[in-house]
Amino acid sequence: MKISLKLARVGMNMQEATIAKWHKEPGDRFTSGEELYDIETEKVTQAIEASGDGKLLQILVPAGEIAQVGQAVCVVEMAL
Repeated sequence: MKISLKLARVGMNMQEATIAKWHKEPGDRFTSGEELYDIETEKVTQAIEASGDGKLLQILVPAGEIAQVGQAVCVVEMAL
């Protein structure tokens, strides 16, 4: 199933975050709990982990760019 992963709010007042680093490239497979990307906010740097198994299809927000909470950052195909 193809879905867009959105930037989730990880802090109470978080409105946006910089995508610091992608740990996967388009075409790479991942498993549940594996780190997909890192975000940086004013207060914290945090790794965002996969919630299931799948494959990264497309990066929508490259490393170094800012994403808003709720904005799609990548497209993945999740295993059923």
